[in-house]
Amino acid sequence: MKKIILFSIMIIAAFSLPTQANKAGKLQILEKNQQVNQNDTLTATVTSSTRLFGSKDDLTSVIIIIPSGSTVGVLDSDSTYLHVVFEENNGYIFKRHAVINKTEPSNSQSIQYEEAAPKSQPVQQQQVSRFTYLESKYGSNMAAKIMAGKIWRGMDAEMVTDSWGTGEKTNRVISGNVVKEEWIYKNTWLYFENNILIDWGPVNK
Repeated sequence: MKKIILFSIMIIAAFSLPTQANKAGKLQILEKNQQVNQNDTLTATVTSSTRLFGSKDDLTSVIIIIPSGSTVGVLDSDSTYLHVVFEENNGYIFKRHAVINKTEPSNSQSIQYEEAAPKSQPVQQQQVSRFTYLESKYGSNMAAKIMAGKIWRGMDAEMVTDSWGTGEKTNRVISGNVVKEEWIYKNTWLYFENNILIDWGPVNK
């Protein structure tokens, strides 16, 4: 009787060991696949400070300013915009303001994964230092609006530059003591008189 019980235990153990090994093998495969999928995510590096728009059809829908040198995840793209994710914010940036990063070979996956974590800290520090700079310059309320990429009538040219950056083209006319300027962006023009924002509108194409 004892021999039968011992024989049964040995058979059960023999079957359970391969099953556990198979489960461990499957877990390792899944972990490797997850690492590959993480590293296959397309990213881009922002080459100059750019606005993240909630909608590419509305230039006033700015969510955040992305500092130069930041890395964003790329979801989609068209001829003008990249659909990206930055610090859990989902939106659109101008394609010309970023460079798509090349995918590294698979043997450097672990190095990529380890290096990805520290990059977020300097970006957050840049955001904080930028807000601190704007707050000391304009006060908390205006700094928050400028950080969000807002514009309004009565802003001076320097405030607009801090919010939107400089336009792609500037037209200037001097008439007596009045200096008139038109800053032309991709889809919007801004009109200044003596460095004060007076009006704006869509660019006619």
